[in-house]
Amino acid sequence: MRNKYLRRGLWLLISGIAFNVLGWQIKTHEWGLYGWAMIIGTILFGIGFIYIFYSFVRRIERQGIQEERAENAKKLAEQNVE
Repeated sequence: MRNKYLRRGLWLLISGIAFNVLGWQIKTHEWGLYGWAMIIGTILFGIGFIYIFYSFVRRIERQGIQEERAENAKKLAEQNVE
């Protein structure tokens, strides 16, 4: 993966899921306070989701800019030929 936002988003998403599972295990076995693990997991999951969404938005925006530049270059080439 070349996109750093997608890579970071996936890592945050996976770590958020892991923290939520850890919190669930702590709650199930009654080992102590499980809330902090679940809070951290939920926050990491949310940030990871936002990073992944942002990577897709950047990809679409980049494609639009490239198409616009190609169109401008084509118009400029047509003007120089005439």
